Amino acid sequence: MQEFYNKFYNKTIREIAVEFPQTTRVFEEFKIDYCCGGNRAFDEACQSAGVAPQTVGEKISQILNSQTEDSASPERKNASELVDYIVEKHHIFTRDEMARLTPLMEKVCRKHGASHEELFALQKSFAQLCDELTPHFSKEEVILFPYIKHLEMSAKNNLSSIRPPFGTVRNPVRMMMTEHDAAGDILREMRVMTNDYAVPEGACPSFQALYFGLDELEKDLHQHIHLENNVLFPQAIEFERQIFGDGAENVGAAGFACHHSSDA
Repeated sequence: MQEFYNKFYNKTIREIAVEFPQTTRVFEEFKIDYCCGGNRAFDEACQSAGVAPQTVGEKISQILNSQTEDSASPERKNASELVDYIVEKHHIFTRDEMARLTPLMEKVCRKHGASHEELFALQKSFAQLCDELTPHFSKEEVILFPYIKHLEMSAKNNLSSIRPPFGTVRNPVRMMMTEHDAAGDILREMRVMTNDYAVPEGACPSFQALYFGLDELEKDLHQHIHLENNVLFPQAIEFERQIFGDGAENVGAAGFACHHSSDA
């Protein structure tokens, strides 16, 4: 345990998750935010989640001592590979789950809403989440991700690059992270209103399937957002710095949202 504190005491949750990806399952177990709120120090994040740092540290120590690091983990991929991984694994999964869970939500509300009024609030929040994520994915896939691939190619091959319409990659990154925060807020609200997706006694299979699916969707989104906020976006900013120098961050935007508003 002391060895864990010597290594991680001064690190943020984000830094721990990036350096040792297997720790994310522990953070998920204790409901410690490692994606949107990953910049908190370890002790602070544990206390915010209502769990003793020693308890989390012991669980992490057990995992790190019993497992070897997976060199094929997505955190070890280069930017272009990570973009493809995010789209193929997380974007497709989320779109499929939103399409599957929407009619299931309607069915459960129709059959059980009279005795479980919280389902209607859950349905509203889930619809809001879907409305947030659908254009968000499009903006990433059509504009931001291709530009990140371009930045990586230019930086690795010492090629020049032209400025994008949004000025600097920091502008869409900032917007995407803001939208991640909004999605994270909705996910937390959904978890609270379902009492951590605790299925009511005597719930039918559809009710159980809905809560299980929403719980799995949340876990996948946490990992998804972690890979973007903590791994992909910092790489993109560093590529841009290599190409344009330290002044890249001071370039104004031509309007990322407006540039894409007709596509989202």
